[in-house]
Amino acid sequence: MKRVLFVCIENSNRSQMAEAFAHIYGGDQVEALSAGSRPSGLINPKAVRFMAELDYDLTAHASKSLSEIEGEFDAVITMGCGDECPWVPTMRREDWGLPDPKHMDDDGYRAVRDDIASRVRTLLATL
Repeated sequence: MKRVLFVCIENSNRSQMAEAFAHIYGGDQVEALSAGSRPSGLINPKAVRFMAELDYDLTAHASKSLSEIEGEFDAVITMGCGDECPWVPTMRREDWGLPDPKHMDDDGYRAVRDDIASRVRTLLATL
């Protein structure tokens, strides 16, 4: 089983959607987690709504801190938070540099969601 961690500052949008797509595409072959360097404590309602369009329930997720995450990972993916993200033990590290969609209109939010889906699918195929 591969372990993947997705990190952004608030752990309320991008990293939550990435974790969801890793669950969708990776099934029982992937342990996917997400966390934030300064978690908001909430999942953005837009993230819940736009993942529900794909029949995924984000309300089962929780916004959590990197301090709650333990162990090593096969891949740690940051969403574009740069130096805000502390070091986590991993074999592979990538920064996807994605814009934060929280203030975007519906089309913009969907575009970021769909970009994340594509990137997660590619990531899992290369692990």
